[in-house]
Amino acid sequence: MRIITNQTFDMERALYGSEDICVRDCKFDGPADGESAFKECSGITAERCYFNLRYPFWHDHGLKISDCELTELCRAALWYSDGAEIVGTRLHGIKALRECADITVKNCDIISPEFGWSVTNIAMEDCTAESEYFMMRSRGLRFKNVRMKGKYSFQYIEDAVFENCVFDTKDAFWHGKNVTVKDSVVKGEYLGWYSDGLTLQNCRIVGTQPLCYCKNLKLIDCIMEDTDLAFEKSEVEARVKSPIVSVKNPRSGRIYAPAVGEIIMDDKNAEGSVIICGDGGFACA
Repeated sequence: MRIITNQTFDMERALYGSEDICVRDCKFDGPADGESAFKECSGITAERCYFNLRYPFWHDHGLKISDCELTELCRAALWYSDGAEIVGTRLHGIKALRECADITVKNCDIISPEFGWSVTNIAMEDCTAESEYFMMRSRGLRFKNVRMKGKYSFQYIEDAVFENCVFDTKDAFWHGKNVTVKDSVVKGEYLGWYSDGLTLQNCRIVGTQPLCYCKNLKLIDCIMEDTDLAFEKSEVEARVKSPIVSVKNPRSGRIYAPAVGEIIMDDKNAEGSVIICGDGGFACA
């Protein structure tokens, strides 16, 4: 592997088509304002580098990016690439990850609207993220210890597992398919509408009108706070450990809870059952 250290690159396609190189303590910045530094490359390692120009990693295969900074001006940093490992890095440009596959992200700080669209097989661990439309239309997500803030997250995703996460978001998991959330906090309005196969286990759910128009919805040992008008027109099996403010017209299934402030059943097609049990339903099952 060829090693390049302590250099500055600002030309268009500065290292285009390179193979098996390591750039260390380099800067991609300067008056030439060149784009696409590593386009069509393979076997690239970037360590402690500063990226301040657009589109650095497009159509690349085999990337290791560690302890780098990708600034606000480094927009659309990774597109159409696969086999990337990103560790200890600031990803602060808009649309930082899109149309990629087999991605690992660890210990990163993400501030990036429209991050992670149409990605296949992404593992994210010990990261923080601020974004809008985070991870839209992506598949094969495995997230652990991720804290995310921003609107409209995880829409249209498929085959995902989230563990020990905290999401402060709105309209999360809309139209999601086969999604499991464990030991996590999900705070925000209109959680999970139109999802199919959403399971929440040992989660804290906070916010108005959650989990409506769902198919194959399951709640296991969850706590619900400030959750009014929940489960409208949903197919649901739920065992909830806390009171629910109100439940409205569940389409089918059973909802066990220690208390419900108001049960609204004014739709003739609503055939779901609400069962009040002091322990969240285990003794009444």
